Amino acid sequence: MTAVNGTANHDRHNAPMTASAMKKLFATAVLLFGFMMNANADIWKWSDVHGKIHFVDTLKPIYTWLDEAGRVIFSAKPGHEDAVSVELVWHSTGNDIDEAESSLAPDKKPHDTWAYFGETPEARLEREKAEQYYCKRAQEVYDSYLNAPRLYKTSDTGVREYLSEADATQTLAETKARVEELCNI
Repeated sequence: MTAVNGTANHDRHNAPMTASAMKKLFATAVLLFGFMMNANADIWKWSDVHGKIHFVDTLKPIYTWLDEAGRVIFSAKPGHEDAVSVELVWHSTGNDIDEAESSLAPDKKPHDTWAYFGETPEARLEREKAEQYYCKRAQEVYDSYLNAPRLYKTSDTGVREYLSEADATQTLAETKARVEELCNI
C-alpha cells in the first residue's frame, strides 16, 4: 500500500479483473448452479415397445420407434415417420439412475415384472394405456363426488334423487376403493 496525496492506494485490490479471472469465476458459478439443480432432480421411467424399462433424469421429450431390424431406437427428436413420444412416469426423487435400475428385481428382466404371461409388448402397452385411462377417470369421478355439495342419482324418469348421508358415505367409500383398485394404490 502506498500513500498518494494522503490517501491509501490499494493497487492490488482495486485492479480490474482480468478476462481469465472472470471466465474462471463464471465457470465456477455455472458449476455450482448445475450441482444445486442436479441435487433436486427426479428420476423418470418409460418402457419401450419390447417392455424394457429405461430411466432418465429429465422431462425433455423422448421419441422412440423400431428400425427395420426390430431394434428400439430413441432420440430427443422425432427422426422417423413412425416415431412416437414416450410417456414419462415419475419413479423417484434423486439423481442416481444406476440406483433406480438396481431397484428392479434382480432375478427378472424389467419387462417381465410388468407383462402378463403370453402378452405381446404391443398388447401390454395398450393394456397399460387403458389402465391409466380408467385410473384417471375413476380419480376424476371420486374428486367430483368429494367436491359436490350433495350427491344424487338420476332416476329412470330423469329426476334427481338425493342420497341420504349414509348412502353418500357408502358411495364415497365404494368410489375410493375403485380408485385404489384401478390405480394400484
